[in-house]
Amino acid sequence: MNLAGTSAESPGRPAVQPAWYTTAEVAVMLRYSLTKTKQLVLSGQIRSIKDGGNRRILPEYVDEYIRRREQEAGANGQAP
Repeated sequence: MNLAGTSAESPGRPAVQPAWYTTAEVAVMLRYSLTKTKQLVLSGQIRSIKDGGNRRILPEYVDEYIRRREQEAGANGQAP
């Protein structure tokens, strides 16, 4: 996607935003290993939805996790 909010594959058309992410996609976004991300999901630290045999993570669940980590870092006197 470019700065205008359009996809390079289809100029002039807005890119479709995913309704949810896979665990692997979230791992890439957070720059965590897949194993660590799966542990965070299974422990409930990153909320998810069960979809058949898979876990799906809503964008707002990723945002919640990041906000919580920032708050924890701030409470411990660390820079975010």
